[in-house]
Amino acid sequence: MDWLYLAGRVFFGLIFVGSGLGHFVQLPGMAQYADSKKVPAAKATVAMTGIMLLAGGLSVILGVYMEVGTWLLIFFLLAAAFTMHDFWTVTDPTQKMVEQAMFMKNLSMAGAALLLYYMIKAHGYGPLTLGQPM
Repeated sequence: MDWLYLAGRVFFGLIFVGSGLGHFVQLPGMAQYADSKKVPAAKATVAMTGIMLLAGGLSVILGVYMEVGTWLLIFFLLAAAFTMHDFWTVTDPTQKMVEQAMFMKNLSMAGAALLLYYMIKAHGYGPLTLGQPM
């Protein structure tokens, strides 16, 4: 059963690692989009959130500093939900539906990260991890 915990961490963490890398590979375009959403210092913010995503995703996958990693992900997901996926301001019905789905995806992933944080605090890091609880 230990492999299920590892598989869950890998599946959960991979999207953040991929997205974090995307923040750097597509930095100019992502910064332009962030600027259109009125994100302050858009290019620096995209780079900073890319680091947050990479660090958070890798911490979950590897099982090191997971308390910090889960909070990096929670903070990012909630901030992105309310700033980047503000569907309530969108008038185009198709775009509104897309932004609402992205908003809800971010909330559900933040919920999963909160559950992982709770499990770490209540039961420790669990099997097949490289670290120990702080």
